[in-house]
Amino acid sequence: MDGGRAGHRAGRGDRPSGDRPAGEPDDAAVARIARTAHALAFVVIANRRHTDLFEWGQRTTPFSLSAEIQRRLLPASFTCEAGAFTLSGWLEPAASVGGDTFDYSLARDVLHLSVTDAMGHGVASALTATLGVGSLRNTRRRGGSLVAQAEEANRAIAQHANVRGAYVTAVLGRVDLPTGRCELLNAGHIPPMLVRGGRVLPVELPANFPLGMFPEEGFRSGDVSLRPGDRLVLVTDGMRERNAADLDLPAALLRLAHLHPREAVRALSDAVLAAAGPVLDDDATMLVIDWHDGHGPRNTTAGADPARVSPDE
Repeated sequence: MDGGRAGHRAGRGDRPSGDRPAGEPDDAAVARIARTAHALAFVVIANRRHTDLFEWGQRTTPFSLSAEIQRRLLPASFTCEAGAFTLSGWLEPAASVGGDTFDYSLARDVLHLSVTDAMGHGVASALTATLGVGSLRNTRRRGGSLVAQAEEANRAIAQHANVRGAYVTAVLGRVDLPTGRCELLNAGHIPPMLVRGGRVLPVELPANFPLGMFPEEGFRSGDVSLRPGDRLVLVTDGMRERNAADLDLPAALLRLAHLHPREAVRALSDAVLAAAGPVLDDDATMLVIDWHDGHGPRNTTAGADPARVSPDE
């Protein structure tokens, strides 16, 4: 489990006490705070399925019906840290929800991931997104390949969507954790981006139609071999459309490359809001995956790896 910022700071105990700024807690205090935060995280995880209390605590404004539907499609945790990778996602909703989702699932040796964008806004878009995500998860949980997931979702949206002509754009991914082989399928979506060696490279993939557009259409996937230090970035068109186009996304990705994915997605969200906000015309969604290699046991402090913390500014 990702132990959060307190857990990361607990790994900085090698600084001599005489070098500590005035007022900063000593190493023993930081360790106690980290253990307390870790225990509290387990309490929240164990209890939130039984109550709305924690959900209420996270909301600063009431949700619309479409936002409530959309929120249920997102994973329970927006960050996942394992031996071979660190992953974090974020969704910045538009004033009228635009049907974006991101999803992931970790198996013993495989990481599944997706970013989707249903056409339209409001409840109709949220319902189309529900149909798409539900179908993708159903096929994935039956052991289906990326192509099978896309084909099943394509037929399901075409057959059951409540809006004529509804469709969903998507990038689906499957990472083999022992090898770093990443299979990706792009269904009419913005191409994934790979941050590697100080450059931002678009990931070239076979072209496919969006899910639900042509129910009998076939799909093709492509591969990329991840290297230690790579960052794979998936976004929706809310990061590029309209006023958000003022954001130089590749430059922002390079500027934020040193940040932990959890902090990087929040910083990207802030950058989009600064360029296009404070009210977005379309949902802006991002999923960031850092590839470290080394699938297997790892050393953590309060659930997090201190070596992966964002450096001090």
